[in-house]
Amino acid sequence: MAKKFLKFQASAVLVLSLLLSACSNSDSGTDKEKAASDTVGNGKAAGIVQLPVFVTPSSKIENLETNSVTTYIEDKFNVKFKFEVAQGSNAGDKKKLLLASGDYPAVFLSGDLTQAEQIEYGKQGVLKPLNDLIEKYGVEIKKAFQQDPELKKSITAPDGKIYALPHINECFHCWYSQKVWINTTWLKKLNLQMPTTTDEYYQVLKAFKTQDPNGNGKQDEIPLSGADKTWHGNPAHFLMNSFIYDNDDNFFFMKDGKVGLSANQPEWRKGLEYMNKLYSEGLIDKEAFTQDNDAMSQVGNREGDNIVGTAAAGHIGMYFSLAKGQDRHKEYATVAPLKGPQGVAYAGYYKAYGNGQFAITNKATEAQAIAAIKLADYLYSEEHAIMNEYGPEGKYWRKGQPGEVDEHGRQAKYFLKPEYFSIGSTENDTWEQMGITRRTRDIRESWAVPNDPLSDNGYEHRLYLETAKNYEGKQPKETFPLSVFMESADAKEAAQLKTQMNDYIHSNMAQFITGAKNLTDAEWDNYVKGFDGLKLKRYLEIYQKAYDTSFKK
Repeated sequence: MAKKFLKFQASAVLVLSLLLSACSNSDSGTDKEKAASDTVGNGKAAGIVQLPVFVTPSSKIENLETNSVTTYIEDKFNVKFKFEVAQGSNAGDKKKLLLASGDYPAVFLSGDLTQAEQIEYGKQGVLKPLNDLIEKYGVEIKKAFQQDPELKKSITAPDGKIYALPHINECFHCWYSQKVWINTTWLKKLNLQMPTTTDEYYQVLKAFKTQDPNGNGKQDEIPLSGADKTWHGNPAHFLMNSFIYDNDDNFFFMKDGKVGLSANQPEWRKGLEYMNKLYSEGLIDKEAFTQDNDAMSQVGNREGDNIVGTAAAGHIGMYFSLAKGQDRHKEYATVAPLKGPQGVAYAGYYKAYGNGQFAITNKATEAQAIAAIKLADYLYSEEHAIMNEYGPEGKYWRKGQPGEVDEHGRQAKYFLKPEYFSIGSTENDTWEQMGITRRTRDIRESWAVPNDPLSDNGYEHRLYLETAKNYEGKQPKETFPLSVFMESADAKEAAQLKTQMNDYIHSNMAQFITGAKNLTDAEWDNYVKGFDGLKLKRYLEIYQKAYDTSFKK
């Protein structure tokens, strides 16, 4: 936010990869530290440090050993990587197996370590605390802490120790990825204004259904569609934010530092009643709560007339192909959060630091630990943020030239060359976001942007503009963080309760909207009472404790 986008066609993949597109020596206190440090300084020194690392590379990388980024880093830091590779869905299982067996490497570069795992393996001594190493060698890391004080707070365990560093991707449009897109061609044809309230939106959807905006003489239009279990593709959550905050993740709201559950509040019921009305009148796609992204994109990219009026999607490329010459997606613009009957109009907010990726284990020698922290510090640099994703300067990118402007109208620092958009299914010049980087908003938004956001290379620019116009700053003043440290026992209990809680909320949400369950007083009361059986009180207690421990120091 964060997170790779779904892929439709080869050229679209390359465009979408841009969406989620971000050493110095210090004096040592002892002769032993000085000797270890000398082996890993800038340039060649006494000897090459062998560095065993756990990684989860993209399948697009041809050969990690000979990769341009790999060889550049090895030469710069006088290290030699020994890669422990895990890929795809097996990566998590392999990580756990290595940790359980004790046969884990000196460094995790793609560890995906949850807060609970960091605490558990930190207490066991498997993970080394990074605090002292950061203090001695962490120029870029300390700069990150200074520029973003919430970062250090969010990655520091309750015992005051930092066991892992996250991959940081300050993706502005990802922070506000709960979007609905509307067919502006249809609005113009029917002489309709962009809706701003739930009532206005209802009238627009009715017009889309009944007034034949695609002009084929058939009532085949789908006023509102989406897909469940995709990147914010379920339209119910966008609409619920007109009644009460719904981030479609933990369903928490905050008030005066206290955590509560949105899904059992009276406002939630009002939102369900509104959506049930839309559904009962055929204004919401019957498939929106069951279909996956592939099924949704097949509808969007069908031959013949376009039938989609509005669609919930983190980005419109989830629904419509972005391939050159396929321009249906260009007809859509975002709808700002709609004001509900009580004036509520929230945007879902998803800024988070995620799990820890980089960690040093107790298998590391002193020389390896110093080499590793200097490596991590470099990986947080702007140079690596660019190289990791786009490779060395010259092939796929260059420095900005006079007259080229960035997202904010400043002189652009970087320019992405057309060659990047013609990369095949594999390449060997980037790390494809493997490991950690720190891609700040400033870095992401310093690339040259085209004049036309609807041009083939303007998609990232378009998403920025839509987000800034309609969603930025519209989240509640208080939001519960998407990840928070808690003790191991609490974390295990909370994970189990969250799965049950979310399943219950999702299932009942769909049933109330579709009419499988009626929103009578009796049905609603039974639904609310059901949370007692799911241990809601204990669930909120665990998260309140974690919040107080991490954020009320």
